[in-house]
Amino acid sequence: MTKLLFTGASGFLGYNIRPILEKTYDVHTIGLTDDDDIKFNIAKDVPPIDTHYDVVLHAAGKAHTVPRTDAEKQVFYDVNYQGTVNLCNALEKVGAPKALIFISTVAVYGCEYGELIDETHPLDGDTPYAKSKIMAEEYLTKWCKEHNVVLGILRPSLLAGKNAPGNLGAMVNGIKKGFYMNIAGGKVVKSILMAEDIARLLPLLAEKGGVYNVCDTRQPSFGEISMSVAKQLGKNKPLNIPYWMAWCMAKFGDLLGNKAPINTYKLEKMTRSLTFSNERAKRELGWEPLDVLDNYII
Repeated sequence: MTKLLFTGASGFLGYNIRPILEKTYDVHTIGLTDDDDIKFNIAKDVPPIDTHYDVVLHAAGKAHTVPRTDAEKQVFYDVNYQGTVNLCNALEKVGAPKALIFISTVAVYGCEYGELIDETHPLDGDTPYAKSKIMAEEYLTKWCKEHNVVLGILRPSLLAGKNAPGNLGAMVNGIKKGFYMNIAGGKVVKSILMAEDIARLLPLLAEKGGVYNVCDTRQPSFGEISMSVAKQLGKNKPLNIPYWMAWCMAKFGDLLGNKAPINTYKLEKMTRSLTFSNERAKRELGWEPLDVLDNYII
């Protein structure tokens, strides 16, 4: 079987796609847990890799928090950029893979709102998360060219799947506990991708490479997603609150920090539509994404 090295496999993405990948690949993992084949923090040093791999899926990364100090900001660069450099240095020692797939993010565009943004948009992201991912993309572009490696860069939107992080995870948990509320009718639209689509895309990218936005084609609203989640959980239809009430709750949440169910940063992201175009991936890779509303996993 084709040997695949999977970084970050102990996270949300790995939880959802590793069982799928193992049907096709001989999967080896590197990460921070005892379950990883190589337990190592690639942000700290060059990992001790002693096997040549045909394909590398590099998904290890830092996300889903808002840094408040310089030290917290630096962690994004340590993990997302320096971790990438350290990984490549290790791969050079055992022979470069045939293909490397990097999980980036649509945050590289720096857009807080917009409609069907495509890959031609400038990389204007200015957060530590976005900047560190941009730096990693640039480094990998150069490194893969120098070592004749097929490079695939995926820029996923919000990821859906079991134990989803971020706003989707907060939605599921809120509906489970009976306190989730849609804001102003839940009409805001966000591009979403089923996590398992990453596994479906991997063999296509390993063959061809390229840079692609990846998301659902339907582009469902938060209201539609919350209704689907509530139905799957056997819960009542989520309540709706006006924007002014959500704003007051967010201001209080600012005092509680990142763990608050809502704050002004989260409110901003939850009430402004932001969608991305998946046309390039569909056209060039022959890929058709799963429908989130038909496949959402609780």
